[in-house]
Amino acid sequence: MNQGKIIEYIDEGRFVSALCLQDKGNRLHLLMSSNRQVNLSPKRAVLILGPNLDTLKPREELLDKLRETEKTRSGLKERINVRELWDLIKDEKESLDNRYLAQLVFGEDITDDHLSALVRALFEDRLYFKMKDGRFFPNSEERVEQIIKQKEEEAAKEEILTQGGAWLKQIRQGQRPEEPSGVKDIINLLVRLALYGNEDPDYKYGKELLSRAGISDFSEIRGLLISLGVWEEDENIDLIRSGIKTSFAEQQLDESAVLARAEVCFQAREDLRELVCFTIDGPLTLDYDDALSLELKEGVLHLGIHISDVATNLIPGSFLDLEARDRASSLYLPRKHIPMIPPDLSQDALSLKKGCDRGAVSLLARLDGRGELIDYRFVPSVIRVRRQLTYEEADLLLENEDGLREIRQLCHRLGQRRADRGAISLSLPDLQVKISEDSSLSLAMIDQNTPSRKIVSEMMIFYNWLAARFCLDNGIPLLFRSQAEPNERISQDEAGYLYYIFCQRRKLSPLHINTVPKPHSGLGLDVYTQSTSPIRRYLDLVTQRQMLGFLTGNGPAYDQKALEEISLFVQPVLRDLENIKRGRIRYWILKFLMQNMGSEYTALILDELKTKYRVVLKDFFLVAEIKRRNGTLLRPGDEILVKIRKVDPWEDVLELSYVN
Repeated sequence: MNQGKIIEYIDEGRFVSALCLQDKGNRLHLLMSSNRQVNLSPKRAVLILGPNLDTLKPREELLDKLRETEKTRSGLKERINVRELWDLIKDEKESLDNRYLAQLVFGEDITDDHLSALVRALFEDRLYFKMKDGRFFPNSEERVEQIIKQKEEEAAKEEILTQGGAWLKQIRQGQRPEEPSGVKDIINLLVRLALYGNEDPDYKYGKELLSRAGISDFSEIRGLLISLGVWEEDENIDLIRSGIKTSFAEQQLDESAVLARAEVCFQAREDLRELVCFTIDGPLTLDYDDALSLELKEGVLHLGIHISDVATNLIPGSFLDLEARDRASSLYLPRKHIPMIPPDLSQDALSLKKGCDRGAVSLLARLDGRGELIDYRFVPSVIRVRRQLTYEEADLLLENEDGLREIRQLCHRLGQRRADRGAISLSLPDLQVKISEDSSLSLAMIDQNTPSRKIVSEMMIFYNWLAARFCLDNGIPLLFRSQAEPNERISQDEAGYLYYIFCQRRKLSPLHINTVPKPHSGLGLDVYTQSTSPIRRYLDLVTQRQMLGFLTGNGPAYDQKALEEISLFVQPVLRDLENIKRGRIRYWILKFLMQNMGSEYTALILDELKTKYRVVLKDFFLVAEIKRRNGTLLRPGDEILVKIRKVDPWEDVLELSYVN
């Protein structure tokens, strides 16, 4: 029986002493020094010690004795140096009982008070010993160091929680308080929470920080980061989340600067500077990687397509090459351009700028008056661009200048020939985002079927087709692009052009990039690769290296296995870049819609779903959904008038409602 004994147990992380007034077998009825009575399971008792008190004595006498015992044991506990005790027995491999440890501290003559003091001291310290089933195990030195480090980290976190919570609360109130010592850690935590939410490893810690700042809605984090100047109003969080680098390291810039300043030797190149070379690009283009030339001699078209020679300058395995591989492609976003290689190369030393002598890999082809290929060759060359035209300028000149007129006719024939072989044209205008100085937003659709744009597109397809044929005919390992026949070819006459495009795109077979040459059904070609943008696309640079290696007699830079490894590495990055670009365009469209909430838009029904329709807003080619409405039956291809019910570009939310 335990009646009259002192029961010691742990309650809410605290060591508690109480007198057992009654032992009922499955529970102990206890009197605490505060004169409160509680019931306790015997299993929770850590120590059951003397003295044996007469529970029939007056309550005050029992309380005095309980308090006196508590005072004695607390005093003895203060005399225990847990570190010194641990130093004595830290190499022990077995568990030790409290009596043995108490004797090491107090000597042979120990009492229940000594035992209690020992257990209390080891329980409260917890650094040097762990307790299990009433026995103690000394922690190893490594474990002690680990616990100390953990406590230091917890203390630092608590300081950040306290100071950071107060700081953020003041920020929310529009104040500008002094930054706490751990401000960088606080901001980094806020950024991670905004990017990853409850998937971040420190989510609970971050939630506590926000709670202390009076924040329960995680959507407020974005506003905090904007007010702190960490993020812009339209920060691209998909780009941040992807980990894509937006700047170059110092070592890479140093290498780029050396290459940009290096003297260029053109001796081993075919001199084509007498040709009238010109570029056609957008008005904001700075990295010119392709130029054209055309001469008509005795009824034969002498076509030149000249691609900037990047491969000669960018050596495989160099810092710049590895960085270009990691980036996979330049990324063009509204208000942001992330180049694959540094600007002093991409926009200057390697760019086919007007009036500058530049190395190129030129395709020189001869075609008859019907556009039939007579012969062709690829050569390392030196060229000089005479004219740098925008698409708009080229469109104005097409009907009046012989060279442009002939090249337009040639491109028409080449395109028609591909169409006859099953090529599918599914181009839509590109959406261009314009943001004025006063931050007002406007959207414009840029037609991709203007004469000059079709010329550039057809010429690049022609170059890439012959590059693939050249490598195939000469046994050069290459990454080919292929596409199987579509699952179904839809007749454009069955519906409007936009509906046809969205439907036909779903029926297309996926594109493949591998070392096996196969037809490309979408382009209507027997074989295809890409090599016309080595400044902007890494796989194009790889193709150019293969071709130049053969042309110069040095041999291809890669064997088939190396090409496959490069492809496996680069393709996932390209998919990420495409998703980022698509998501960013969608963001700006949603923001435009948010700024024009009262406007009405035409939507085209794409699909009937169980409770809603999938539609596309015709003004923006933006796919969305709208709930079905009772009494209204719509079919794919129908058009309806809608307005915006709710939109949030940050959360990618778009809810539509019917007009009328």
